[in-house]
Amino acid sequence: MSAIVLSGESNGTAWLAAGKTLLDQAGEQVRAVLKKLAELSTKDGSIDTDLMDNYQVEAYRLGMVYSQWQAAEVMVEYAELGELERTMAIGYIGTTIQAIREQLSYCALRLDSFTAECQQFLTDKITSQFIAETAGSEYAGKVLELIDRFQSDGSWNLGEDHTLMLETFRDFAEKEVKPLAEEIHRKDLLIPEKIIKMVKELDCFGLSIPAEYGGFQDEEDNLGIVVVTEALSRGAVIVGSLITRPEILSKALLKGGTEAQKKKWLPKLASGEKLCAVAVTEPNVGSDVAGVSVTARQTQGGWLINGVKTWCTFAGKADLLMVLARSEEDPKLKHKGLSLFIAEKPSFNGHDFEYTQPQGGHISGRAIATIGYRGMHSYEVNFENYFVPEDQQIGGQEGRGKGFYMQMAGFSGGRLQTAARALGVMQAAYEAGKQYAKDRKVFGKSLIDYRISQAKVAQMAMSIQACRQLTYKAARLMNEKKGQMEASMVKLLSCRQAEYVTREALQLHGGMGYAEEYAVSRYFQDARVLSIFEGAEEILALRVVMPALLREIAG
Repeated sequence: MSAIVLSGESNGTAWLAAGKTLLDQAGEQVRAVLKKLAELSTKDGSIDTDLMDNYQVEAYRLGMVYSQWQAAEVMVEYAELGELERTMAIGYIGTTIQAIREQLSYCALRLDSFTAECQQFLTDKITSQFIAETAGSEYAGKVLELIDRFQSDGSWNLGEDHTLMLETFRDFAEKEVKPLAEEIHRKDLLIPEKIIKMVKELDCFGLSIPAEYGGFQDEEDNLGIVVVTEALSRGAVIVGSLITRPEILSKALLKGGTEAQKKKWLPKLASGEKLCAVAVTEPNVGSDVAGVSVTARQTQGGWLINGVKTWCTFAGKADLLMVLARSEEDPKLKHKGLSLFIAEKPSFNGHDFEYTQPQGGHISGRAIATIGYRGMHSYEVNFENYFVPEDQQIGGQEGRGKGFYMQMAGFSGGRLQTAARALGVMQAAYEAGKQYAKDRKVFGKSLIDYRISQAKVAQMAMSIQACRQLTYKAARLMNEKKGQMEASMVKLLSCRQAEYVTREALQLHGGMGYAEEYAVSRYFQDARVLSIFEGAEEILALRVVMPALLREIAG
């Protein structure tokens, strides 16, 4: 390990250099343990998830801590933007190294990879000093001092065009969305039609669709989608969610749809003429999409869909449902026996709906009562011989059996958007918690003047910015047709951090945080679902992030 001398102010360039070196050393140790896990999970020259499942707890922990390490790596670059950004980066690096130490002490022992180098990293005094100096309450005070001095939570690190998008949609969310958010949540109402109309007028539904099909994109711009989603979600997470469903369907169409299907459906999605929902999850099938049992059987002129889907968010209001169904009878085909369909239905308001087609097919839906994420309603939907014309099988006969891959193309963007929604909720909670801590007097002084409050607020600010910069990096990679694993990784980290940030913001409010009259209670409830949908965090860690990472480590 490199020799490091710590001297001077801990928010200076020398400390950043020291943090970078220590972070590199931490990364070496994480990768060494991952290499051992890769060896234990290899069969016939490739990563076998069944073998990896013998070490699920270790794999899950390593997936989480590796994601945090990646965020800290991004913060090293972020530090070059200015004094505040450098100070935040150093603090986040310190907490990351502390977290890596904690997880390695467990995982290395469990995987029998506790080497002399690992032992040195875990006990090194310079590393301990760096953590003590940068992850403590005194350092948190420095971070907050700079936040107050610059009247900023740190640069968003965006170009001119994306900064304009951020300001435009943030202003819209502040003026139009935020004032309605509490009533929607408390009364479990549907998003008002006037908000949907404004979202249409702002071209939000066309953000993921190329201009040639009526959309907003001259070239792929996942970063723009992330920026808009975060800005809207800061007002209300369910409004940020409005643009997720059309993105999932549009990306599936762009990946596997026929040219005729793209020309027919993409302009309608882009304009908001047709609102859509996604019907993938089933009562007994969640993240294990290959286990889908809803069937699609050919009939004259199309397909008949039978079975039950659940957690179909916005299914009542939607005009279109993107349905993943089993089109092949052979169960051995698993995910290769699935196809994707566009099922049309009338739009309904309220918590229940049902419709009978002229052909006799029937669809009905019932909203599931939830503790948060209200405003779009998530439905259980029952299909009974529901007819879908043959030209609404995505990809036509060429798309038969390829539905799994098409919907995965959509869900990569959906996961990135979920990370952006987490950012919006975190930002709103952080702002509420910080302001309450400034206003609230306890034992004769403001709550923010206490060290423990400063530690909470500073850590929240640093965590949000780290998640934001990692999300932006994943978005830029996806623009280059890369970043599938990174999109899952940033969802893994950001959604977990959203639970932490909203919890701490609520805690700062004390008893009032538990009262519905304060928006922070809604942020806490909304955040809880983010690590569950669009791929539960355990599935993302064990079936997406870790297999890809272990393949990379194994070479």
